Formats: sequence, structure tokens, C-alpha cells
Amino acid sequence: MSRIAKIPIIVPKNVEANIVGSQITVKGIKGSISVNLHTIVQVQIEEGYIKIISDKTNKFANSLAGTSRAIINNMVVGVSIGYEKKLNLVGVGYRAQGKDDILTLSLGFSHPIEFRIPLGIVIETPSQTEILVKGCNKQIVGQVAANIRAFRPPEPYKGKGIRYSNEVIIRKEAKKK
Repeated sequence: MSRIAKIPIIVPKNVEANIVGSQITVKGIKGSISVNLHTIVQVQIEEGYIKIISDKTNKFANSLAGTSRAIINNMVVGVSIGYEKKLNLVGVGYRAQGKDDILTLSLGFSHPIEFRIPLGIVIETPSQTEILVKGCNKQIVGQVAANIRAFRPPEPYKGKGIRYSNEVIIRKEAKKK
């Protein structure tokens, strides 16, 4: 079995986990997430932790055990603490404004871009050049942040665009005469 799959997942007191067939549901203060796992991997819920059991003779089951453990751990962390991605808008006149379930972005185009916020995601704009994407599902938070960034990815010459707060843009030197 993989090294990752051997580590038990510690379940906090405010989180509840249930298994029905191959579907695992995790509920917490931030929300509820359900995932269908492969039938090769068995999940065992004991007092205070979740353990992954896989068939040691099957190589495919071994790799799925580690992946399943990571998915379940992300679910537990998501419903108890939550996930957050921070985006920064860099450029003159670039601004963001969140209103109800629509994020309006002014990114130097001839028209403002209206992005519809999916269910389960909260988008905050603490300032006009910062966007916070929050939610309990790590995959959806990352995908929404990537979709927003795709409207105007940072360019290498001036560094203008939408970037993650921890992203480093390698700048290129302009053409010389």
C-alpha cells in the first residue's frame, strides 16, 4: 500500500463522515461534500479517524488508495476549515466588484466581464484589485480561481493581468533598438 494511504485521516469533533456503498459523505460547519470512490478501495470509519484499505495484490488499487485518501482528507479539511484562493489585479484601470452572484471585472477590454459565481462558492472583493475565492470544495475553488485568471492572465513584459497572490511572474526584457 502507498505511504500516503497508510496515514489515517483525523476527523475533528465538528465533522461527521458517513459511507453508503461506495459513496462517502462528509458534513461540517462549512458545508457538505459527497464523492463516489472506486469499488477497489474500502474506507473504514473508526472513532475519530478514517482509514483506507486497499487490495495489496492489485497495483491499480494501490495507486487509487493514495488518491482516495488525499480526496477524503481534502473533504474533511474543506468542511471544517475551508479553502481560499486570493487573486490580485495588476494594471491601470483593472478592478473587480462583487454583487450578489455576479463578479464584474474591468480588465481593459471595451466591455466589462460579468462572471456568474457557482453555487457553494463565495467571492469577496476587499479592495478593487483583490479577489478572494472561498469554499469547502478544494477542486471547485481552484477551478473558479483559474477561470477568473483566464480572462486576463499575466503577461511577461509589463506583468499586467490577474495573478495569484503567491505567483511569481518572470519578466522578459523589451526589444532593444
